[in-house]
Amino acid sequence: MLPPHNGEIMHLNVGGTRFSTSRQTLTWVPDSFFTALLSGRISSLRDDTGAIFIDRDPKVFAIILNYLRTHDIDLSGTDIRTLRHEAEFYGIMPLVKRLILCEDLEQSSCGDILFYSMLPAPNPPMQESEIISNAAKVDDQTRPGSIVRVPEPAPPPNSPSSIPHTHGYQSRCHSRNSSLDISRVTVNGRGSVINGRGNGNSGHSRAASLGNHVPNHHSRNSSADLNKYIRNDALNLVFGYNQGSNWADPLRVQIIKAHHNWIVVAYAHFIVCYRLKDSSGWQQVFTSPHIDNCIERIAINAKMNSQNGNSDGSSVMVAISYGNQVRLWGVSEQGSRTNIGTFNLNVRVEHLFFIGSQLVALSPTGKIGVWHAMTQHWQTQDVVPIASFDTAGSFLLLGCNNGSIYYIDMQKFPLRMKDNDLLVTELYRDASNDPITAISVYLTPKTSVSGNWIEIAYGTSSGTVRVIVQHPETVGHGPQLFQTFTVHQSSVTKVTLSEKFLVSVCSEYNHVRTWSVTRFRGMISTQPGSTPVASFKILSLEEVEPCISYCAGNDCGPYGEQDDEQVFVQKVMPETSELFVRLASNGKRVCIIRAVDCTIITCFCVHECEGSSRMGSRPRRFILTGHCNGAIQMWDLTTALDLANKCLQPIPNGGPTAEELLRLLDQCDLSNSHCSTPSISPYPGMLISKGNTARLKASNVAFLNQSQQTDASTSTSSL
Repeated sequence: MLPPHNGEIMHLNVGGTRFSTSRQTLTWVPDSFFTALLSGRISSLRDDTGAIFIDRDPKVFAIILNYLRTHDIDLSGTDIRTLRHEAEFYGIMPLVKRLILCEDLEQSSCGDILFYSMLPAPNPPMQESEIISNAAKVDDQTRPGSIVRVPEPAPPPNSPSSIPHTHGYQSRCHSRNSSLDISRVTVNGRGSVINGRGNGNSGHSRAASLGNHVPNHHSRNSSADLNKYIRNDALNLVFGYNQGSNWADPLRVQIIKAHHNWIVVAYAHFIVCYRLKDSSGWQQVFTSPHIDNCIERIAINAKMNSQNGNSDGSSVMVAISYGNQVRLWGVSEQGSRTNIGTFNLNVRVEHLFFIGSQLVALSPTGKIGVWHAMTQHWQTQDVVPIASFDTAGSFLLLGCNNGSIYYIDMQKFPLRMKDNDLLVTELYRDASNDPITAISVYLTPKTSVSGNWIEIAYGTSSGTVRVIVQHPETVGHGPQLFQTFTVHQSSVTKVTLSEKFLVSVCSEYNHVRTWSVTRFRGMISTQPGSTPVASFKILSLEEVEPCISYCAGNDCGPYGEQDDEQVFVQKVMPETSELFVRLASNGKRVCIIRAVDCTIITCFCVHECEGSSRMGSRPRRFILTGHCNGAIQMWDLTTALDLANKCLQPIPNGGPTAEELLRLLDQCDLSNSHCSTPSISPYPGMLISKGNTARLKASNVAFLNQSQQTDASTSTSSL
């Protein structure tokens, strides 16, 4: 116990740096770390000179001590986040409140200039068994072709039934206190917390420093975390979900897909469709019945207008898959559902998409399923195991494990059948017979219906990238090899051939290489040929055991039309509220997307919306982000690209800086892996789910093991 003299000079040793001050200065703020230390409520350590030792950062402590002396603060050259963290540790609440206000100057629940609007979380549908027991037996077992009017769930109190409209697009600003709304907040769907401090945000609190895991965002949202757990308990009681290893949060957005002016959002056990109306903006028009199985893939095919609708009167076709099952619905503009059918691929569906009105389901094992709108016929076909695919017009091109590229013409699907099999034609065979792990097709402006003037870029498992071209004079002889690149040392996972660039991505931390493409009259030219442009990485960490729909909802791209600027969307952490948008041509940063309510971004997609029918309205590109609380946030990518091109704001080169990456990796642990791309997991001391371990790139394992052996040898020698 120190003698109680207010004027006593106190000597402190903070992180090896000595400070001298008075007791009165240290105890100016009541109920702080220093009052507890000097009163004996916290045990103290002393160095050889008798100074009280505090194991903290001396540079930041100097700023805090100066605040206690002068009651003023100088923030020049100071990181507010770090200063707030230390102020919370020392319990200097007047300073903490001021720093929170400084942070709020750059943060708003209304978002920044790129935030466009938000679609609130929908009400989950009741299970089919409950509907049957309480009403007429209206469920998804209705005979195919029948039309069922699905009543929309009642909107929550004090909320509009439709989304307000601005400039032909939905524009509903997020409420500042919406994170406190119990009906719209859920916990992490996999029952785990990435950083042990709430929703994976990067802020700090004094309690967190002392070992109490409390939310780290601003105090105005502090009650939201409690509401998350209350919300989960309520959903478990109502829907009977079991938070085991296979439990999925019913309101966690899994996948987002869009086509024309329609959006389909997949949750664990239901989907929701939104349609853009000129007069009222985005409106929820359809909610599917409850699906017992977890939805793994979705696809959507919308018509431009109702006059061009499908034969059954629907304006959009929506498909889902789970396991080997595929379910297809037709949805009208008024929300009426037509049950088209349930189909079986006999193996797990890995890819689900439309080519025109044809629904296609693929499995890497070599299974193809096709549903044709005209014949209303579902047909499956066994082919060579598939490693990649791409579409061009009515063509489906398949890159296979035997080194061949095959194609199917879906436009002639009803006629071109042989022995009740799809007519699968071999287009090209790689000279090395390497598996075709990535493929991209570019149809030049002079492409005819027969498929001439076609350019194909493909990557192989050995890291080779090739470009093959079929000109009119080569018809009948197949495409000819145009160019070969051998810059990748790992398997190529993505390749995109556009009007101006060739982009390839390999599996080593998503390493990207880009080349400029020279064209003459629209055709790729050898003079001067392809020129290297950039080399960069799109680091994207995954959990060891991610949800099966994670890859479908978090594909980094590149996104964009082949004749437009393409972008990568980089999601560094699986549980994060930030996305880095980068140009696909050179990797430069376009913008950072930050969730306006600090919620975890669970999935995303890029979509060009047709816009309003008003004169002068132009299409706009949006980034749609799904969140752990069930909401959809929309971001104006067109504006972001315009600002980047005008250089109105400084744009760093590449993705996250070292400081940004370390902040994102805070409280996470990386360990060894045999994979070429690392994975992430929660910090070991904060794990609450079983079996979560993190993974590092295999080439770093030897270095880590060597470091561990060196540390062990040092410890042994010291003993």
